[in-house]
Amino acid sequence: MAEALLAPVPADQGDREEDRSWIPSHGAIARLTEAIRALLFPAGPRGPKELAEEARKAVSRRLSEIREDLARQIALTISHRCEATPGPCPSCREQAREKAVAFLRLLPDLREALVQDLDAALYGDPAAKSRQEIVACYPGFLAITVYRAAHALHLMGIRLIPRMMTEYAHSLTGIDIHPGARIGESFFIDHGTGVVIGETTRIGDRVRIYQGVTLGALSLPSHQIDRFRDRRRHPTIENDVVIYANATLLGKNAVVGDRSVIGASVWITEPVPPDTKVLLKQPESIRIARRVSRGSREEVRP
Repeated sequence: MAEALLAPVPADQGDREEDRSWIPSHGAIARLTEAIRALLFPAGPRGPKELAEEARKAVSRRLSEIREDLARQIALTISHRCEATPGPCPSCREQAREKAVAFLRLLPDLREALVQDLDAALYGDPAAKSRQEIVACYPGFLAITVYRAAHALHLMGIRLIPRMMTEYAHSLTGIDIHPGARIGESFFIDHGTGVVIGETTRIGDRVRIYQGVTLGALSLPSHQIDRFRDRRRHPTIENDVVIYANATLLGKNAVVGDRSVIGASVWITEPVPPDTKVLLKQPESIRIARRVSRGSREEVRP
């Protein structure tokens, strides 16, 4: 039994089978993700100059820690295709360090984008009383924060880590955003549970979506999967669109034009022109018969 369990999983193209163990641990990626979140919105003290200086020192220390930790994790993923030695070689480590530094330089821009997402939540949800509340409590904002960091790493060509980061956020929030998706400014996910945003999805600016929305791909026969791995398979959502709960939009032909509203629980696989409202047919009223006395019934309408 032990030998059967130790049998290697077939290596992917370009990977060395003996290096399959060089994969970042989920725990390490979870800690890294939380450190990045804390760095983007540090809970530093405000007030006297001395306290502000302490906050700056704390952020500087955290930057150094993240740089070293991220570089270690990136080196592991680079080593998958390194022919020098099992595990990260000096060249792998140098490349990883350069990528980690490049990522940290993007953090001010990521924070600026996230502040716009914060404002979209604050002005899109009357229940939101402050930006601090949104950062601390809103699962949609947590998922967007992790997505934006993971997407930056994805664009740098880093393997595994971006996907592990967004799957960590998925496990916390029930919101599944692939790091390869492209999402514009001022994005708001309200409530969020069950939202799915696929790899090749394109989302414009000032888009708002609600819980249970799927921006997915149409199912394909297994023999066609490889043909579509690097091709567009998911919807395009243009600017100022609202998509209500449990709507399902599938395939690259599902292009929703500017300022359109997609109602709850609809199924869309075709283009929607700009300024269009898509709704289900008016449902019939439900009538419930309730016994109120022997031999008689009262009709109750919801």
